Amino acid sequence: MALKVAIVGRPNVGKSTLFNRLVGKRLALVDDRPGVTRDRRYADGNIGDLDLTLIDTAGYEDVTDESLEARMREQTEAAIEDADLILFMMDAREGVTSLDRIFADRLRKQHKPVVILANKSESRESGGGVGEAHALGFGEPVAISAEHGEGMADLYQAIVAASADIFVEEVDEPDKPIRIAIIGRPNAGKSTLVNRLIGEDRLLVGPEAGITRDSISVDWVYEGQNIRLVDTAGMRRKARVQEKLEKLSVADTLRAITFAEVVVLVMDKDNAFDVQDLQLADLVEREGRALVYVASKWDLEEEPQSRLAELKRMADDKLPQLKGSEFVALSAHSGRGVERLMPAVLKAHATWSVKVKTKDLNDWLAMATQRHPPPAVDGKRIKTKYMAQTKARPPTFVLFASRGGALPDHYIRYLTNSLRESFDLPGVPLRLTIKGNSANPYAEGGAKSGPERYKGDAKTAPRKVRKKEEEESRLPGKALEQKKTRVAKPRVIGAVKASASKKAGSSVAVQKGARGGARQVSRSGRIRTGQKQGPRK
Repeated sequence: MALKVAIVGRPNVGKSTLFNRLVGKRLALVDDRPGVTRDRRYADGNIGDLDLTLIDTAGYEDVTDESLEARMREQTEAAIEDADLILFMMDAREGVTSLDRIFADRLRKQHKPVVILANKSESRESGGGVGEAHALGFGEPVAISAEHGEGMADLYQAIVAASADIFVEEVDEPDKPIRIAIIGRPNAGKSTLVNRLIGEDRLLVGPEAGITRDSISVDWVYEGQNIRLVDTAGMRRKARVQEKLEKLSVADTLRAITFAEVVVLVMDKDNAFDVQDLQLADLVEREGRALVYVASKWDLEEEPQSRLAELKRMADDKLPQLKGSEFVALSAHSGRGVERLMPAVLKAHATWSVKVKTKDLNDWLAMATQRHPPPAVDGKRIKTKYMAQTKARPPTFVLFASRGGALPDHYIRYLTNSLRESFDLPGVPLRLTIKGNSANPYAEGGAKSGPERYKGDAKTAPRKVRKKEEEESRLPGKALEQKKTRVAKPRVIGAVKASASKKAGSSVAVQKGARGGARQVSRSGRIRTGQKQGPRK
């Protein structure tokens, strides 16, 4: 088991930045404004050869009323109780404040090793703050810069020295847990549901909307099965998301959906299946995750039976691609119906992970095509060959058919719905890929058509043709264009003989004879043979 280290301090001193650096990922949201982190977050990290279980906490506030800051303080105190080592962080630029002194007095009562960190000490102005940190009474402060990664070697030495007397128990690695993401609109009761499932106040809850900002993962064991619940921030419509911090929260929620196996969509019973809920459910289907619907605040419903039937009918009508998904009505506040959630989640996960034998698939394909044969496209019938499952999670199938690219969409939907009904796969997204090759491999340019032959001038040697092309390539563009468009014309010479020009015209064409020289050609094309001794009298 790794050493548990809690990073604590007043708001906006850089706790989440150091948490992300030691974890090696941008898990915690980071912003310039104070009070971004509200819940405590656990993650595995390391520094040097030390394996750590890091706990990111909210900024410490000296309030004890019923406000949100007081509930955030309770989460920080719970992290201090759970940790083996405490990293107390202060801002070296601002120096030691009154809140730092109050928090230091609180930490001395824990009797746990504390390492004082002077963050933001990369500038010259931070030298005085590092000196003031000695007054807190936790020994030599460690000057670091969490944003730039400076002082990590000194931090490693300080953690090694402080944890020398801490016994870390060796625990076997747990089995891979089932990852379940809890999503929904703001103030739908997601954090309250997680607290009710695990039986403790692990997450910050309250009547205010939008309390949760980070996606917080909680490890839990249900009937011997390891479960990892991920509580996410509420997602509003995209047009209403304007602030940078809310955009980061939405991006963190989308990341949680991507890495989840089962997604629980929590909806308010009065506004269930509005536009935002439908968009979230469609996003889950496109990501290929199993989905479970939850109608929260069910203890306030006056007619539960009729309302539940109405909601199930709405789910099948508005989301036909997820027809048959599990539907649970519960109340996280009172605990009514919560015991039905985990059996529904495990059933959806088992259906999502199903594998079908190839023989059963091909038997089903033969019956499905016999009951409804593929349509004829362009006067030719499409023939299905065979089918196989390539992967699970979600179930993905490949159908090989002749001219498969021409298979209409309505017939693909028929095969998908029949596949879902025949193999009892309700509510999980199915992927059906059609593969087929309609091109003739022996045709010209095909895979088996062989190498292409030389298609140049048959009466000219290829070497001469290449030489001619090289000569033409050296010509400028305009000269080459004129040469290509030039038409051969016969040479025209002036009147050779006055008598011939009178009979045949003012000019005669010259044609090359068999022995060279020129022969006179008339306009009719006949060759005029000249006389060697002159004309007859």
